[in-house]
Amino acid sequence: MRRAVVAAAAACLLIAPTVLAFFSGGYFAEPRLIAALVTWALVLALAIVGPAPLPRTLPGALAVGGLAALTIWTAISIAWAPLGGPAGDSVQRLVLYLGALLLAIGALRDPRMQRAAEPVLAAGTVIVVGYGLAGRLLPDLIDLARSRSAGGRLEQPITYWNAEGALAAIGLVLCARVAGDRSRPLAMRAAAAAAAAPLGAGVYLSYSRGAIAAAALGLVVLVAAAPTRCQLRAAAVALATGIAAALAAAPFAGVASLAGTHRARDGAIVLALLLVLAAAAAVVIARDHGGDDPLRRPGWIRAAAAGAVAAVVIGLVAGGLGERPSAKELATGASAQRLATVSSNRYEYWRVGLAAFADHPLQGLGAGGFRVQWLKERPIAEAARDTHSIEVEMAAELGIVGLLAFATMVGGAAGAARRALQRRPALAAGGVAACVVWLVHASIDWDWQLPAVTLPAIALTGALIALAEDRAAAPLPARAERSPDPIRA
Repeated sequence: MRRAVVAAAAACLLIAPTVLAFFSGGYFAEPRLIAALVTWALVLALAIVGPAPLPRTLPGALAVGGLAALTIWTAISIAWAPLGGPAGDSVQRLVLYLGALLLAIGALRDPRMQRAAEPVLAAGTVIVVGYGLAGRLLPDLIDLARSRSAGGRLEQPITYWNAEGALAAIGLVLCARVAGDRSRPLAMRAAAAAAAAPLGAGVYLSYSRGAIAAAALGLVVLVAAAPTRCQLRAAAVALATGIAAALAAAPFAGVASLAGTHRARDGAIVLALLLVLAAAAAVVIARDHGGDDPLRRPGWIRAAAAGAVAAVVIGLVAGGLGERPSAKELATGASAQRLATVSSNRYEYWRVGLAAFADHPLQGLGAGGFRVQWLKERPIAEAARDTHSIEVEMAAELGIVGLLAFATMVGGAAGAARRALQRRPALAAGGVAACVVWLVHASIDWDWQLPAVTLPAIALTGALIALAEDRAAAPLPARAERSPDPIRA
């Protein structure tokens, strides 16, 4: 009975982001409410069959406690929020995230479910991104909706191009991890390497500068978390395949920007090129008989990865705060020219959000209150509902209390990730790298409002908390680490 409940809970948790992606990323109330009800029903089921899906270590308790405190404070902030509807949506979304984190902790304690998390979530990203690409590669067969604001950028089915790019980046990093994990079956590793072609194309065709930067950083962090030669080779294959896929798509306007009169021809050519690249990546991994020896000086690699993350985040923030985009730059739309600048209207959102925090430092504007403040203080004639930064949004809408709750959640998750890497690095590396991708991108966009993008990070955080609790702290024996049997491994 318990095994069946755990399997059902894990399955629902891991496929939920993919399902929600086809409902505008879970942005709207109805699909998000259904997901929350199912999630909490499964949490209750896990609690009944026992043990309760609660963290057993201090870092895990901090992560869950921080998210719970954020949920409660957001609900309290409805009392002073300017609009009840958006505030209620924020509470509903946090209830879903809290339930998903508890569900992940309970369901992913099972070793088999732990092993399934990375490949299932990666496969989900391939489905979502592949669906969006299908409308470009097979335009005569598949006609997808497109919004005028997207300007030809890859947006379906989530309906927001930057989020599509972020999800593709998360998938690319997870696929690189699966491809570099010698304990996985060879066929799975080859398939993961092949998936780097559509995912790399998806990252590029979103024209999301943040997604491209986050994907590159994620691969660096992945090698730092799993510093072996096999993982380095797999990350290099994923990176090279992704770049080649972008170069293959770029010259063909029918695919790159949904323009031109030869969309069917362009799509067929790019589809053939992506299939060739996918096959080549799979063959490289399948024929890789090199050793899995650890890299020299892993401490230096980890320090370099941390420095790279900090440098990119600081560069994206500080480098653009002084820039004001021209009308021509903002109208560029689906073009690689966007990738040559960090100029963006989001810096104006941040200014208004930080000014609101300065005016209301303790309690903030109230959940969902930024959209009202923006209409009052906006320096440009553009509608905006979110600050495009999770940290700035917490500060502006929930004040110091919300920021502390969020920092507690992130700090607890980071502590659990560190313990998980020490105890079970083979299982923790992919989750750590993917969560870094999400956090970096969420710091410069509104991924928090899209469960399809955030739930993979929540699920992987729960897995890391569960791995940090594992009392079998010793790493797997060398033979088991290299076994192709996932059950024995």
